[in-house]
Amino acid sequence: MTNEYALPQPRFDVLVQGDGPALLLAHGAGGSIHGNFGLVLDDLSRDHTVIGPHYPGSGATPVATEPLHLDELADQLVASAVTRGHDSFAVLGESLGSAVAVRAARRHPQRVTALVLTAGFPVADPVLALAAQLIKTLARAGEWGALARLACLSCLSPARLAEISPADLDAMVALAQEGMPPGTVDHFDLVSRVDVREDLAYVAVPTLVVVPTGDRLVLPDSSYRLAAGIREAKLVELPGAAHILAEPDRATWLRLVREFLAPIAPIAPRPA
Repeated sequence: MTNEYALPQPRFDVLVQGDGPALLLAHGAGGSIHGNFGLVLDDLSRDHTVIGPHYPGSGATPVATEPLHLDELADQLVASAVTRGHDSFAVLGESLGSAVAVRAARRHPQRVTALVLTAGFPVADPVLALAAQLIKTLARAGEWGALARLACLSCLSPARLAEISPADLDAMVALAQEGMPPGTVDHFDLVSRVDVREDLAYVAVPTLVVVPTGDRLVLPDSSYRLAAGIREAKLVELPGAAHILAEPDRATWLRLVREFLAPIAPIAPRPA
């Protein structure tokens, strides 16, 4: 099997769980594999090898010493699976990870068999661009507590915020702050520069676009544009769901993803 682009030597910290055909995970900015996919890792790994690389400054991957590049993240994502014996795989991307997944599909079309793009965007809309700038400003000023409050405001639904007590909200903010990786600024700097609009026409694999309609960080219109640009993409909505999927929404997401992937012939890993 040949690639249009050579793969680099893998250097990202990678979570690997389960056995079987590979599912490659691409997490969001300021996130991690457990942070984005923790509610479904055990289920997906029942019948798949789940492979989740961490971008620079997330997990145990060192913080970058220069600005991140989307091509590098996409190539590292693919290399993390290929070096573990998986020549082909579906890619599940969330938020920034959706752009990483799309770029991986364009640069390595012989390897990517399907895409699942959740809360994704081809280019930052004005709301996301403003949020990314504010996140970078707060982080560089060391205002991580304020940044955590902004994250909760942007990523949770109004209904969820309305029902939570002040004490529980403070605990949630503290947890959000604790979970923010050192690479958050670099991730959101990349968010502000991402543009995969020209890539969409080159995606020729089955694609599921999942739209949390209550998302206030990545507006639903961004996901609609992803689906419109990808030939025969299937679009499904999660009514009222926020950017960070609550447990009931994640359960629905899991069912939709399994139904979507079921007809796609799995590709077994190379023998060890």
